Amino acid sequence: MALPYLEAVLGFIVSMYIFETYLDIRQHSALKLPTLPKALQGVISQDKFEKSRAYTLDKSRFHFIREAVSTLMDITILYFGALPWLWKKSGDLVLYFGLNADSEIIHTLSYLGVFMIWSQITDLPFSLYSTFVIEARHGFNKQTLRLFFLDIFKGICLSFVIGPPIVAAIIIIAQNGGPYLAIYLWVFMFVISLIMLTLYPLVIAPLFNKFTPLPEGELKEKIEKLSASLKFPLKKLFVVDGSTRSSHSNAYMYGFFKNKRIVLYDTLIQQCKNDEEIVAVIAHELGHWKLNHTMYSFIAVQILSFLQFGGYTFVRNSKDLFHSFGFDSQPVIVGFIIFQYTVMPIQHLVNFGLNLVSRAFEFQADAFAKKLGYGAALRAGLVKLQEENLSSMNTDPWYSAYHYSHPPLAERLAAIDRDKED
Repeated sequence: MALPYLEAVLGFIVSMYIFETYLDIRQHSALKLPTLPKALQGVISQDKFEKSRAYTLDKSRFHFIREAVSTLMDITILYFGALPWLWKKSGDLVLYFGLNADSEIIHTLSYLGVFMIWSQITDLPFSLYSTFVIEARHGFNKQTLRLFFLDIFKGICLSFVIGPPIVAAIIIIAQNGGPYLAIYLWVFMFVISLIMLTLYPLVIAPLFNKFTPLPEGELKEKIEKLSASLKFPLKKLFVVDGSTRSSHSNAYMYGFFKNKRIVLYDTLIQQCKNDEEIVAVIAHELGHWKLNHTMYSFIAVQILSFLQFGGYTFVRNSKDLFHSFGFDSQPVIVGFIIFQYTVMPIQHLVNFGLNLVSRAFEFQADAFAKKLGYGAALRAGLVKLQEENLSSMNTDPWYSAYHYSHPPLAERLAAIDRDKED
């Protein structure tokens, strides 16, 4: 007797929607609170709190609609067999253009191409509303419609350039991998991840943003001095024009071995009151490097990737699984898609665990910056970023525990203050 895989997946999707909607309702109620939490009273200005409250409530209302529509679409696509129907129609498309219909690679590329276009079309109204209504209403959106659609066009072009060789290689490996398939797939994707980590900041990111060297001055000198004191192999300091799209701010670092780079958003430089706050934020990021958080995260991702490939090898030849989702054949990439649906319960648990670890890392990086003498500056910088980004001031503990990869501001400030008392 065939197991009801599809029914189980649909049941989980509905169950998770109910559970996450309950958490969303709890968070929405927290966002509606008219006063700041005690830990932030006298720290966050009343004006910024009111603006944050309006912004986060707008996003929360929109989130309810987007999640309801998205869940309904997922259920409809699975229940009415849209995936196998699309597989058949993509095969007809291959025949229409006179290509080899017996080639699984060509058929799969047609399938993924149509699916990607469909996803772009269905997501477009939500992206437009989020960017040009909500973000614009609260003063964050800085991009034009032309730039918005240009980014989408560039993204699609990149997918058509990068995707086909990777998809073709995965299919070939899956068809010839034998008993060591999981190992071959993992090695291949490990190499691809290293290549992408190298190419993204050097080739792909500059297609969307302009990266310029940080000008000579006190800020650059302080960051270089801090990096040298920690023996961080800093090679270049960049400023990225994040303000062309949004007034949200950030900073990050990238690079392998002795070739590290730090990138500051121009909005971060504009928003922080002084260089010391920016350097404190960088000290936090360097804490992640010094404490090996980046390496631990990379290793965890690789382990999870290997386990996923291992799980896939157990189900790739299951006719019952494919048949449950409406497929008569067993295409390689379709097998990956179906497998992702079947392991969703495990993925949610894993994501929850990773968020717990990530929050612990954030506390550790804050403590690292504090020990370097940047406690007061980091505290001021975190408050400034919270205010300027209009981040949630009141958070529901259940919602933040489940969703947040970073601790709420009140918890981070309390931890910094405890370190000070200790």
